Amino acid sequence: MATEPSYLRFFPYDQPYDHQRDAMGRIHDALGDGRDVLFEGACGTGKTLASLTPALEYARETDKTVVITTNVHQQTRQFIEEASAIAQTEDLRALVFRGKASMCHIDVGYEECQALRDTTREQVELERDRAELERRQRELLEASQAGEGEAAEARSAVMDDLEAIEDDLSEFEDRATCEHYYRNLTVDTEEFYAWLYDDVRTPEDIYEYADREGLCGYELLKEGMDGVDLVIANYHHLLDPMIREQFFRWLGRDPEDVIAVFDEAHNVEDAAREHARRTLTENTLGQALDELADTDDPRVEAAENVIETYRDALEATYRETMGADTVREAEVDDQWTDLPIDSPDRKDDLTLSFLRSYTGPGYREELERALELGRELDQQYEQAYKDGETTVRKECQTLQAATFLDAWFDEGDSQGMYPVISVRRDGERSEPSTGASGEERPASRADDREGFTGRQDGLGDGGAGEIYGRAELYTCIPERVTRSLFDDLHAAVLMSATLRPFEVTEDVLGLEDPETMAYGAQFPEERRRTYAVEAPALFASERDDPSTQDTITGVLEDAIKFTPGNTLAFFPSYAEAERYYHRVETDGKRYLDEPGVSAQELREEFTDGDDGVLFSSLWGTLTEGVSYDGDDARTAVVVGVPYPHLDERMDAVQDAYGAAFGGSDAEDAGWRYAVEIPTVRKTRQALGRVVRSPADFGARVLVDKRYTRSGEVEMQGYAVRKTFPAEERAEMIDVGPEKLQFGLLNFYNDLDAYDGKPPQP
Repeated sequence: MATEPSYLRFFPYDQPYDHQRDAMGRIHDALGDGRDVLFEGACGTGKTLASLTPALEYARETDKTVVITTNVHQQTRQFIEEASAIAQTEDLRALVFRGKASMCHIDVGYEECQALRDTTREQVELERDRAELERRQRELLEASQAGEGEAAEARSAVMDDLEAIEDDLSEFEDRATCEHYYRNLTVDTEEFYAWLYDDVRTPEDIYEYADREGLCGYELLKEGMDGVDLVIANYHHLLDPMIREQFFRWLGRDPEDVIAVFDEAHNVEDAAREHARRTLTENTLGQALDELADTDDPRVEAAENVIETYRDALEATYRETMGADTVREAEVDDQWTDLPIDSPDRKDDLTLSFLRSYTGPGYREELERALELGRELDQQYEQAYKDGETTVRKECQTLQAATFLDAWFDEGDSQGMYPVISVRRDGERSEPSTGASGEERPASRADDREGFTGRQDGLGDGGAGEIYGRAELYTCIPERVTRSLFDDLHAAVLMSATLRPFEVTEDVLGLEDPETMAYGAQFPEERRRTYAVEAPALFASERDDPSTQDTITGVLEDAIKFTPGNTLAFFPSYAEAERYYHRVETDGKRYLDEPGVSAQELREEFTDGDDGVLFSSLWGTLTEGVSYDGDDARTAVVVGVPYPHLDERMDAVQDAYGAAFGGSDAEDAGWRYAVEIPTVRKTRQALGRVVRSPADFGARVLVDKRYTRSGEVEMQGYAVRKTFPAEERAEMIDVGPEKLQFGLLNFYNDLDAYDGKPPQP
């Protein structure tokens, strides 16, 4: 009898599926060779355990740490469940790490928190020194009273040191400290860590425990990460270069001692691009100039010259661009509107405007002086906060502005970088945030995202409704962020239901010779159907056509009527979802997913019911990383081809991909890499919401001629069927709009799925 592989000790259930067993072996071998893995597996087929099981075993064998990461909240909950199941059968130290913003008990930002930590630690160290000196002076007093002649003199020196420490401690009466962190440093936390590692605790569990005990759970987590087997985290802990550096330090690991598992890895491309972008608003430039006006330093003149010239150039450029009718001034609202300034054969319009206006000894020289001054001012602000001279930790706007300008002039014309300016009107005051990640980040990062600076962007210095601008360096090719990460890690496993074509994923992320594996739908084929409906192609120009709308409405009503249970209906936009929410007539309950409404609560209400239909956007949060198991949903309908909004920014991505990967066929490669493949991945993710286990069953419906065989002939370059993997294309059954009802009726009837008499066509 063959011996089972040792890594199966980390598999918490009876037996893996055959495809899981195969994947585990291949992943374990790849980790042994230090190779990255691209792992595609159909939705619901157990990719998480197939990746974690060999990764944990290899890490245990070689003294490494596994980090599993996602950007989908429901997947984090699944990871916790899987890790908890493993911990019931095998010794496992695992923790779930979340950013400070969601775990802070006193609601302060990164800089305030850092200063509070330093001051609190300084106070506690002085108190410990005082306690040691008091112990020593008592010993010396006893020795002196016992007749030891030198003890009295030694005690006198100790008492002098004690007096000095008391003077130092008295200064803390007026300095800001953190009571929660103080308790971390002064009470016995062994009970917390025993509780923490007794199971896999959620961030909510940790917050509640720490709040109850007056501790800082976030700092306790950081202190307790050293030596763990598994960390469950968010994408930004690895994709943000500056957070990643801190994260590895808290782990007590060098990057080569970390195995990273990326879930929903088709999202890494966009997430990396988001973490790489840099922005700076006109407001922050103005605040930097105000700061400099109040500063007495010989470098002020140089800093003012370069920053003011850039601010004036920014305003002049967006005024001139709007005047050219690219965007009419009256059309600008409280959302950012891009104004293209890039040029393929010269520097961008903003840089040219700056260079035309600049006068001085040299903007590079003056920018360097601005950076030096900004760093010193930032240090002064931190010290003032630590000393209790200010109640908040002031951020240095000069440093923010100068760091961004340094990047702008160094990187703005690099391949794959897209300089752009945006405008908007002053809007309502919004809650500040720390940026896309919600994680703490050093203020010196050139990343002036809304709310990251001391003042919320959008609150201009003038009257309500004023237009103001923002400069941005947009990273078109994410490998600028990801290549160095994957090079530094021991290895990474990137898993998703939609990673193919693998060569495209390799190119855009900068992976070198990864192990690739793909496992299609593993569950019984007779329990699933995929229909491609020969409905009109829903180009944006065709969506308002009454006959097109009538056809789509009829298809949706048939799909709902002949589905024995809940139906999911996904559209290219929320507007289209709302359109058919109002048009479709059904006896079941209709649910509309809308921006600003809790998707989680809507999903729970929908899955608690029966025979309902949920209308949502394919670009919303309910199309991937969300399970609709069993009766939660039986049919998923995708209406149209969900191309992203095609604007100048997307054109820049296409151009960058074409230049990087297209060779002589740059235009087609740019479209394929940037638009077509991500769009089909989005569609495949939506189809994967149903049929999640061997016992499950359901139907997937694609409503648009571009998905059909006839569309491939008639529409040629517009057809998308060819972009699906071959085995998925083979399962697509082409039907006319009026024939879908019969296909669904026969399929569900064969499975005896109807409760009672089947519906009649």
